[in-house]
Amino acid sequence: MQRTDFLKKGMGALGVAFIVPLANSCKKDSLVDEVTPDGSSSSGTCTVSPTETAGPFPTKSPATLQMVDIRSDRTGVPLSVKINIKNLNTGCEAMSGAIVDIWHCDKDGYYSEYGGTGMQQADFTSVHFLRGRQVTDANGQVGFSSIFPGWYSGRAPHIHVHIYNASGKSLLVTQIAFPTSVCDTVYTTATNYYTRGKQDTSNTSDNIFSDSLAQEMSTVTGSVAAGYELTHTIVVNG
Repeated sequence: MQRTDFLKKGMGALGVAFIVPLANSCKKDSLVDEVTPDGSSSSGTCTVSPTETAGPFPTKSPATLQMVDIRSDRTGVPLSVKINIKNLNTGCEAMSGAIVDIWHCDKDGYYSEYGGTGMQQADFTSVHFLRGRQVTDANGQVGFSSIFPGWYSGRAPHIHVHIYNASGKSLLVTQIAFPTSVCDTVYTTATNYYTRGKQDTSNTSDNIFSDSLAQEMSTVTGSVAAGYELTHTIVVNG
C-alpha cells in the first residue's frame, strides 16, 4: 500500500489493533470560537488543539529517545523547534512536566523505524532519526534541534506531536503545519539538500490541515543560510 492509499482509504490494511487508536485520534475537537494560530480564540478564551492521526509511522519506543538533538545522520537546513504546551484545565496556563514526543520525515520524505514495504520502500527500520522526546519546563516549553522536513506525495510538510501528562497518560496527538512561503523558499533554494522541488500538496488541500489549518499553523522565521526557528503553541485538556 502506498502512503497516498493510506491517506485516502484510511488504515484498514494495518490491522485492527492499529486501527482503533488511530481512528479515535482522527476525531476533531469541536470549536466554539474562532481560533488564532497560537491556539487562543478570538474571544480571549482558549480551545484544545485539534486531534489528528499519528499516521502510519508513529515512534515505536519514544521513552528511549529523550533528547534535544534529533538529527542523527540526517542532513538538511537546520530547524530549531520550540513548542509551548498550555493546559485548558488550568485556565490555559503553561503546563510544566508534560511529556512531548515529536517525529517527522527527512529531506527526502522518509521516516525512520519503518520501511521495506509498499508504504515506504526505503528501509530505515533499524534507525531512529528525527524522533525525540522532551519534558516541558516551568514555562511549558520544549525545544528540539532538527532539520527542515521534506515532503511526500499526498501530504503538506508537517511535524507529528504526541503529548502526555507527567504520569504518562496520553492527552493529545496532533500535527504542526508549515507556512507555504517558507517551504517554497527552502525547497527551491536549498537544492543541495532538497531535490524534489515544491511539495505537491498544499496546506489547504491537505486532508489533515484543510479543516483546522489556523490552529495547526506554526510561526517559522529565519533563512536558508542561517537556519529556521519554528514556534508553536498547543493546548491540551490535562
